[in-house]
This record gives sequence, structure tokens and C-alpha cells, in this order.
Amino acid sequence: MTTPPAAYLDPRTGRTWPLDPPRWCGDGRAPLLLTPLPGLRRDAIRRERRSLWRYAAALPFAPEDPISLGEGCTPLVPRRVAGATALLKCEWFMPTGSFKDRGASVMLSLLRAQGVREVLEDSSGNGGAAVAAYAAAGGMRAKILVPAGTSPAKTVQARASGAAIELVPGSRQDCAEEALRQAERIFYASHNWHPFFLHGTKTLAYELWEDLGFRAPDNVIVPCGAGSNVLGCGIGFEELKRAGEIARPPRIFAAQPENCAPIARAFLGAPAAAPAPTIAEGTAIARPIRLPEVLQVLRDTGGGAVMLNEAEIGAATLDLARGGVYVEPTSAQAAAAFAKLLASGAIRAEETTVVVLTGTGLKATPRIAELMGVSL
Repeated sequence: MTTPPAAYLDPRTGRTWPLDPPRWCGDGRAPLLLTPLPGLRRDAIRRERRSLWRYAAALPFAPEDPISLGEGCTPLVPRRVAGATALLKCEWFMPTGSFKDRGASVMLSLLRAQGVREVLEDSSGNGGAAVAAYAAAGGMRAKILVPAGTSPAKTVQARASGAAIELVPGSRQDCAEEALRQAERIFYASHNWHPFFLHGTKTLAYELWEDLGFRAPDNVIVPCGAGSNVLGCGIGFEELKRAGEIARPPRIFAAQPENCAPIARAFLGAPAAAPAPTIAEGTAIARPIRLPEVLQVLRDTGGGAVMLNEAEIGAATLDLARGGVYVEPTSAQAAAAFAKLLASGAIRAEETTVVVLTGTGLKATPRIAELMGVSL
């Protein structure tokens, strides 16, 4: 049977659109996914490529010259955490220091191939840095909107890549709403909205499968803000199951800060709460646009969600650092969640559990200094 061509999909209505012309949302600004893809078998891996593009056969398009800086192929390192062995997936080994490079490489490669030459993003952190860098590498222009109160240090990386930075008065939500207004005249290549970003993050699933000798782990724990790694892993492992390469996906667990945990609260049935500041600022997304889809992945895989207080996140950050693993507090949440899941019996020490560490501690120097009581 011939597989129908991939298309954009509104999962809430079932409506589809062709992949060309470019689009980032559906009717009424509905968030989109792609129609299910067949996945790849191990003999389709381009083993000569030391980047996520070794899994190009799992994507529904094949640009002749993808925008790549060597993203992917990150280390998987066994370490003792909370008295048990976890496999740390070191996603901060990416060119811009975070997992966002996976999505940026795939998303911008598609858009450039479709003729897009200028893109808009709203992010004061890793997403903006990744889009700026990959746009620069691909000869594209990038404009990044950030809240006016953002520390200048957080935008230096994007500025250095040549992106135009616009400061937007108000909150992070005000910034997102301004991006929606400007999307009428500049293509909105949002790491939160564009479905091809998720097909970049799904390569994490393929990579873990290959790392483990072409088998799936029992559990994957990821820091979760808008949920792109939860969705990416959900998509990727489901494709591997569809391709007959694994019997079942791993259980996927989302780690969120208690101070801003809309996904975890919804999954656990906990009361909603107004967001408060958190040291895990990379996951402080108060209104995730794909909340139903993220919850579905957690339920379908038999996974779950963990809420972490500030002390737990801070302690995990320093514990990892004292073992030589220097990551931002946002990432350290996954290790803190591993400890809580072990203690509760939700996962067992003898299971194969991957803890995804998404960003380098170099991006959070002031936060980590505060945890240590060091003045800068």
C-alpha cells in the first residue's frame, strides 16, 4: 500500500493542508502537527552523517542542502543519581548549547527550501538563540522578540548571530501576542508553534534507540515547558513502533517547576495556580498551546508528570555539578524528577531510564551563582 503524502494536521478537527505553501498554524490559529509518518528502519540510517540528519529518511522532505551545524549525536552517559543509575542524555552538547538546535535545524531547512528568507521568533532564551544561529548559518534573516525586562546577557548569543532583537513592553505573554501580530508580515518560525520543530525534536527518540543498540529505554524523563521534547519523543517512538523496530514506546515523564506547572497540574489533577517566578525559567510556560496533545502522550505511554519545588531543583543542579555535570536548573529538574519517581516506586532502579538534560549551565551563571551564595 502506498503511504499518502505527509500533510499538516489539525489534531482537534482532523483537517489537513499540504506542506507547501509554508504555514505555521491552522484555521483560527489552531496548533498543527503532521499526519502520521511510517518511521525508518535501521538500514535507512545515514551512518556517515554525524548529525541528526543521519535520520533524514524519517522526515517527510529531503532538502539537498540542510542547514546543519553538527546538531544531534549527543552523549548518553551513565551516572549515579539518587542511588541508582540513570542514563544522562547530554543535549547541551549542541552548537548553541541546548536541545533547541534539533528543531531549529529541521524547521529552518524546510522553510529555506520553500523560499522563506526572513523569520520571526519570540524567545528570550534557548529558542531564540537556536533560531538566530541556524538562520545565520542558512543565510536567512531572523527577528527575535523578547520581553523588555529581559537581561541583556540573555540575548547576546542571538545578537551575535546577527538577529534583530526587539524589546516588547510587558510580560512573556505580551511578547507572544506581539509575535502573533507581527506574523501577518514576517513568517512566524516559532519553536512553540511550527510542527516541523517537533520533527526535529523527534530525532532524540531515534538517537536514543540507536544509542541503546536499537531498543527503546523503559523510561524517558524530560524537562517540560511547552512540551516539544515530550511531543517529539512521543512522535519518534511511535514511528519506530510503526516501522516495527520497537514493540512499545518508553514511558515518558514530564518534569515541571511547581511554580509554573500547567501540564503537570492538569495530568495530576492538582488545582490550577497562578504562575510564580522559578529558577527553572526555561520551562516557565504558563499557557502551553499543545496541552491536550502533551497530556495524551503522557497517558498513552503510561508515563506521568512530576512537580518540583525550588529547593529540589536547586539541589539537583548543584548535585549534578558536583559530579561534573554542569547544566542549567531547567535541565536539572529531570534529575530531581528521577529521584522522586524512584522514591515513589513509579520507576525502578533496574529499569533503563534516560534523563534528558537540555541546556548548559553556562546559560544560567547568575542563577547558579545565587545557589552557591556567590556574588558576581
